[in-house]
Amino acid sequence: MGVMGQVIFFAGFILIFYFLIWRPQSKRAKEHKSLMSGLNKGDEVITSGGIAGKITKVADDFIVVEIADNVEVKVQKVAVAAALPKGTLKDI
Repeated sequence: MGVMGQVIFFAGFILIFYFLIWRPQSKRAKEHKSLMSGLNKGDEVITSGGIAGKITKVADDFIVVEIADNVEVKVQKVAVAAALPKGTLKDI
């Protein structure tokens, strides 16, 4: 029973690891990848650094975000943390 108990313990440990760590992380990565591929001109976004703005230009790996009138910043797509609902920037 000693060897069988160790096998059951090890299998349980692997299941816990899968459901608590690996699966949620891969789900977040998939959601972030779909967010990056769905970015369009006019979308309002917030970067991982906390900068909020409106996308004015989209390229392969970079986007240009207008953070104030006539102030634009070039940002990597992977730095986008979230897409905001339309009109959010006007309320801020």
